[in-house]
Amino acid sequence: MINRRQFSLAAGASALAGFPAVHAQSEKIIIGQSAAFSGPAAQLGIQLHAGAKLFFDQLNAQGGIGGRSVEIRKLDDAYEPARCEENTRKLLEEDVSALFAYVGTPTSVVALPLATKAKVPFIAPFTGAMALRTPFNRYAFHVRASYNDETALIVNQLRNVGLTKVAVMYQNDAYGKAGLDGVQLALAKHNLKPVAIATVERNSVDVAKAVETINAASPEAVVQISAYTSCAAYIRAARKAGYGGGFYNVSFVGTQALADELGKFGAGVVVSQVVPSPYSPGKAISREFADAVRRSNGAVQSNYSSMEGYIAAKVLAEGLRRSGGKGGADGLMAALESINNMSMGGFNVNFSKTDHVASTFVEMSMLTGDGKVRV
Repeated sequence: MINRRQFSLAAGASALAGFPAVHAQSEKIIIGQSAAFSGPAAQLGIQLHAGAKLFFDQLNAQGGIGGRSVEIRKLDDAYEPARCEENTRKLLEEDVSALFAYVGTPTSVVALPLATKAKVPFIAPFTGAMALRTPFNRYAFHVRASYNDETALIVNQLRNVGLTKVAVMYQNDAYGKAGLDGVQLALAKHNLKPVAIATVERNSVDVAKAVETINAASPEAVVQISAYTSCAAYIRAARKAGYGGGFYNVSFVGTQALADELGKFGAGVVVSQVVPSPYSPGKAISREFADAVRRSNGAVQSNYSSMEGYIAAKVLAEGLRRSGGKGGADGLMAALESINNMSMGGFNVNFSKTDHVASTFVEMSMLTGDGKVRV
């Protein structure tokens, strides 16, 4: 008995279960995605999915993978773990070839064990949490750098400009705690600790207590580990309460969404990034993405989140191409593990049998206050 995952990935299997070659070649490769498509974090899922679909639409127009198109089957979890778990079970029952581009740490934390039990690859989650990377899980493949990488760069930049009084505002869940751990680890390397720590609940903009707690410590900078709506609410409230220091965010915040929420209040807000700038033509991958966005005729926005989706889809497609006639999860995973030191237009991807974290790329960007972002 051959399941759809084995069937759809088996390139050239002309006689599988008695089907003629034309049927095997016309079978779609179905990829499952649970992400936030509604609620306060909706733009994260919307933009990540849009970028991935942009790549796959382009790929499918060119013949797909061995004549088979790639389809992302998406379900909305509103960035809530319980809904994500339910969605993941549904997708696994539909026998998807892989789970792909999940959004968030608390959601991915409940999904990865299900993927592992089902022996289905869990590819390119939109999270940098170390809990999803260690201990090593052979079914998890990470395209982006970790939150430890991002927070280390943020803290190093703060130290380089002489700032030592750092506070942390974090989302009260697995994502926020992962970012807090990263900041504390980075500060400890400079013999420092946060001068204040405060939380905001997931999918909430109730930041008054956090502002009061952190402003009382008079920090020189606040590192924020949350999504764009709560971070924007915090920045506006902190400024209104008289805070004059800097704000630093990790990439998960959703850079363009944060800029849109803040408007003029975004001037000077810093965000670490784990993919090259979609606005700069300096790298070939940025030019490729910009061209694809132009050819979408306005269907896709150019921003960091959609660019990450595009790159993640490009990595997955490379794995699907390399899987050839091996078929099944093991074939796809072995194919991904064979992507060693590969430059995708200036974004380097490096997997191996013992390391499923493809990149440590991190750079800083800044909001300009007019809805734009510069590196």
